[in-house]
Amino acid sequence: MSTPSDAQISVIAETYRLLGDPTRLRVLLACLSEPIAVGDIARAVNASPSLVSHHLRLLRAARLVRGTRRNKQVFYETADQHIARMLADMIEHAMEDHGEDSDT
Repeated sequence: MSTPSDAQISVIAETYRLLGDPTRLRVLLACLSEPIAVGDIARAVNASPSLVSHHLRLLRAARLVRGTRRNKQVFYETADQHIARMLADMIEHAMEDHGEDSDT
């Protein structure tokens, strides 16, 4: 793997900063499996539609989600497979058994 440039490091740091907010992370996770409308995301994460819309604006600006208009509704999904894989890897990491090391 090559070393990222300073600009790329900034993008990565900003991405993780955005995901540091639990509600925003839940919003992004709600967009993982299929395109989903704001109202459905709001119900899934137990937040108001206006708060979800605010988080989606930030996630869209960071290219973490994309929206597709269908009639009067916008459906959101993760922007690409890189985002989906990153989240899946982090979920898997968080679910690992972190018992005591066997080396000690």
